[in-house]
Amino acid sequence: MPLVLQAFLVAFGVVFLAELPDKTMFATVVLATRYRRPLAVVIGVTLAMAFHSVLAVAVGEALRHLPRAPTQLGVAALFVGGGVLLLRSGGDNDDVQTVPVHGMWGVVGRTAVIIGIAEFGDFTQLATIGIVADRGYPVAVAAGSLVAHIVVAILAVVAGRWLERRLPVRTMQRAAGALFMSFGVLTAVSAIRS
Repeated sequence: MPLVLQAFLVAFGVVFLAELPDKTMFATVVLATRYRRPLAVVIGVTLAMAFHSVLAVAVGEALRHLPRAPTQLGVAALFVGGGVLLLRSGGDNDDVQTVPVHGMWGVVGRTAVIIGIAEFGDFTQLATIGIVADRGYPVAVAAGSLVAHIVVAILAVVAGRWLERRLPVRTMQRAAGALFMSFGVLTAVSAIRS
């Protein structure tokens, strides 16, 4: 098997398995049920993940040489910001139609921002950096990572439709916001202790 294909498959496998139970998938479920525009959500996730895949392979070894504590504090602030966005965007009831959305591209933009924030410093981003540092082939690794994220986003949109029939949207949104906030607090505590 060619080394470039191996790099693609390793990146795909690692990212796919890591993203299935990840906060990003949960946030995608919430966004898909909140806006009822699955294609727009998948496009937003794809844009955010394309950015992070390119960033991860471009930065590569450089992130490993940054001071750990300030980097973690920055990531913690991003998680808290994502949590605030999710918690504040909920209405007083579960009626999806009350959420202000400015067309398909409004949903794409909001999704890209929320998911983009969630991915900073995420395990899959760091794993992508590590795979590039170990194997090279940055284009193949970026492609494997991006394809894995897109597959997980599509699964999340499908799961979102199923969950929508069983859980109130606002409950899922608050849970995602709380999850983001908790990741932010845990990351900040880890940064302070190190």
